Amino acid sequence: MATETSEPREPFSSKNPLALYLHEKLSSCSTLIESGDEKSVAELVDFINTVSDSAVSNHEDRDAQGNAVEVLSEIHKFLLSPSLDQAVIDALSFELPKAVSKFAGLSDECLKIADSIIDCFIEKCSPRDMLPVLCEALDSWNGMVHAYDYVVPLLSGISKVLLAIQRRHFEQVKVAVPVVLNVLKAVCSEFSARDTECMNLFISALGIADSIRAICEKLEGRVLEKLRDVLGSYLLQLMALLSLVLGCEIPGCLPLVSRLSEFFPFCGLSYLGLITGSDIDKMTRTFVAEEDDDYMRCLSYIKHGAAISVIWGHISVNVARAAGGDVSTVKDELLSNQTERWQAVGMLKHIFAFVDFPWELKKHAIDFLLCITDGNIARNYNDKDTDCSIYMPNLYAALQAITMVIMYTPDTVLRKNTFEALKRVLADIPTSQRFEIFQALITNSTSSPMTALLLDLVRNDLYKEGFQRTATGKDKEKEENKAAPLWVARSLEMVELVFRPPQGGPPSFPEHGDAVLAALNLYRFILMTESAGKTNYTGVLSKKKI
Repeated sequence: MATETSEPREPFSSKNPLALYLHEKLSSCSTLIESGDEKSVAELVDFINTVSDSAVSNHEDRDAQGNAVEVLSEIHKFLLSPSLDQAVIDALSFELPKAVSKFAGLSDECLKIADSIIDCFIEKCSPRDMLPVLCEALDSWNGMVHAYDYVVPLLSGISKVLLAIQRRHFEQVKVAVPVVLNVLKAVCSEFSARDTECMNLFISALGIADSIRAICEKLEGRVLEKLRDVLGSYLLQLMALLSLVLGCEIPGCLPLVSRLSEFFPFCGLSYLGLITGSDIDKMTRTFVAEEDDDYMRCLSYIKHGAAISVIWGHISVNVARAAGGDVSTVKDELLSNQTERWQAVGMLKHIFAFVDFPWELKKHAIDFLLCITDGNIARNYNDKDTDCSIYMPNLYAALQAITMVIMYTPDTVLRKNTFEALKRVLADIPTSQRFEIFQALITNSTSSPMTALLLDLVRNDLYKEGFQRTATGKDKEKEENKAAPLWVARSLEMVELVFRPPQGGPPSFPEHGDAVLAALNLYRFILMTESAGKTNYTGVLSKKKI
């Protein structure tokens, strides 16, 4: 492992009082460790922490910043000494990576020296010992000022130490990846998308992906397949976090997104497999088979990452090219295959339902959804032959998420497009199941305006059904379209959901005014339609209903 061997600035280290004091502490500590006393390491770390705390607290103080550089340089020079006993290096390796990483956010120079110090330990200590040390230091980010700066040199160190490990690569990577992903997720929640400093965080995290791919090139057989699955899951979780934090700045994100996407062909990930979820199912079977619940818990955003990866390809042809994919081909496939289209809608729900995802990305996801539900899409209208019951939970969850976008987006155009997408997804569901979906959406709606919109869609569906019955003739309709009367017959239940809510009591005013008005309009439409057609599918003309 290469390390930076250039000597730190000697004149300053010999004159700076703190550097001189540190030199004495390091020498004393070295002597005590060699004699079997390692308690002095704690005192050394306390002193280093005092210097870093002062520099972080007084960021505009040039003296404090200079002291930080001098202290780091002195540590680096000490570790480069060829006469340093291995026992001393081993003892210091447990504490100094964490201590020097606290300086990383002060300046590029501090980050560079901190990296070099960690490199020294990686080169001079056992890689298998250093991996848990660095993971433990990484997991100690909580409470750090500018945590995203603190973790950068540690992530860089992990990427290097993984390459230095010679045996049991898969097991070692599986130890490190959950720690890295959990820390990244936690750290990302600590800062806003405006914090451009987090770019270094993702660049360092990408370095770990590079290392895992390099390790894969040394392996073969089943171990290689499993490690590729680990790499793929790591990349998708990373893609979700990157989109979450920096997704509102799309142009600035594209280079990193392209870098992540470049790994997809190597991992066997395709846009079609990602957007339908088939690649995720195949990947996670590896971890389920090994009963690795801890690993699965660190992949909480893997489906978000899969869906948003395709949306990034939809946004940028360069990203799609990096991923080795063609989004146009994927759209055509989804347009022609109803089952895969339902699967895609189920995956897109992870974007729509994620409250913290940037609106700009949700806008592009809605645009993609409109593309795959556009025109004469392939539908199976024979309800007897269309069993979509296994897809209904996901479709319902997706529709619920779409309604949330309609209700909460501040963008009028996005609201309009999302409503159009809602109508198209509903229209893609067979008639027999569509009623159940409408009923569930209305029952669980907490928004009176949204309930009103859904009831209006029910009325429009009834209107279309009326035209179908008129066009086909009553005898032919009874023979070929038996599901339609059942759907129409139960439509009055939608009205009752508003006037007789499941929680009991009449609807309250004025907060439920929109829903009540829409329910009255639906009731009026049913009454007029049944009267004009001399039918009573809904029972609305029965005495007990009137």
